[in-house]
Amino acid sequence: MNRRLHALVPPTPARPLPLLAAVWLATRALMLWLLVHDSLPVLGNGAVAREVWKLYFHWYAVLSHGAFPAHDTLWQYPPGAGVVLLLPGLVPGLTYFQAFVVLTLAADALVTGALARAGGRVGRSLRGAALWTCGLPLLLHVPLARYDVTVTALAVVSLLALSRSARAAGAFAALGALVKVWPGLVLFGTHRGHRTRSAWLCAAATGTVSLAFFVMSFDNPFAFLRQQGGRGVQIESLGGTALNLARHAGWPGTSRYRYGSVELVGPYVSAVATASLALTAAAFALLLVWRVRARRWSAATPYDAALTAVLLFTVTSRVLSPQYMIWLLGLAAVCLTSRHTTQRPVAALIVAATVLTSVAYPALYHEVMAGTWTGCLLMLARNGLLTAAAVLAFVRLWRFGRPPSGETVPMREPRAGSDRLAKRAPSYS
Repeated sequence: MNRRLHALVPPTPARPLPLLAAVWLATRALMLWLLVHDSLPVLGNGAVAREVWKLYFHWYAVLSHGAFPAHDTLWQYPPGAGVVLLLPGLVPGLTYFQAFVVLTLAADALVTGALARAGGRVGRSLRGAALWTCGLPLLLHVPLARYDVTVTALAVVSLLALSRSARAAGAFAALGALVKVWPGLVLFGTHRGHRTRSAWLCAAATGTVSLAFFVMSFDNPFAFLRQQGGRGVQIESLGGTALNLARHAGWPGTSRYRYGSVELVGPYVSAVATASLALTAAAFALLLVWRVRARRWSAATPYDAALTAVLLFTVTSRVLSPQYMIWLLGLAAVCLTSRHTTQRPVAALIVAATVLTSVAYPALYHEVMAGTWTGCLLMLARNGLLTAAAVLAFVRLWRFGRPPSGETVPMREPRAGSDRLAKRAPSYS
């Protein structure tokens, strides 16, 4: 039996892992070099690194006194973000900025290792680890100066833990949601039945206990809700791209720095913001319809559903910051750890959008803010790719979940630790 298995699925060669490690070290060294030279005009004139040593460090000082920033319009994050921002101050022998970068690299290495381990199993692929390793540097040095890598690590670990322990997956998803909300979506595609109940109940319990801790330990843990409610339309979002293009047709609005990002202000902005919220609600409704009507599941379906959900919520959001691409790269990489994923073309679109994102920020961000034709067309191309990726992701997820007419597929839950499809389920390339 073992001989037959090895004949059908050759063992993973040893060479790719050392090569992957070498590429990771080389690319991260390059990212560190870019961060050190952050003051160059083409790298943002210091704006990227300033987020850490000025804004994050300011919040660290407030948090270290047992309170969340209550009246700071820039503080728009759930209470779990406070823990991430406090950790660099606990690392001895390093400045806050240095410790933040070291912890971010550690989270990056954790993601790479988890993806490589998942991809090294029989029947899987190292493409996921390769996508993350080579895709993250496409954002230049931005990932090292944002805590989104840490958030993505929680989401990736949650998804990869799902096949072995639904409870662990739920706990990690809840912790991620407490840091930046969106990791809660990674449980959307869990197989109906015992695994969903275990994951969701554990997520609810973990979230409740963690929130209770923040309420008892800090003042103003829910101050972020007030700031989130006041946000407008960010210049990089789909709505912001439409309004920027409208400038060339006579729209009198302008861009202004508010709530931690560059937003557009002027007539019809509130209508665009409302439309974005309506589209987000419609996206959620579509995902619910898929979950109710899906009749076919594979071990890759939770991964595919997580990527689809986050893509839909990202493209319909009023905010679409460059660091959001870190989330999408991480989830796309998880999808590629399975040979049964339906999302390979979607991953390619995400990589292309990532390249355009790094051109827009920081290199040509002044063009985007000014609403020039260069800035408008750049954001139109980037957001067009992301919209196409979101639509394609949902279509492929939907088609896989609905068996061909007349075919009946039993709703069997994949075995823990297995990456096999039901016999009648095709593999999508």
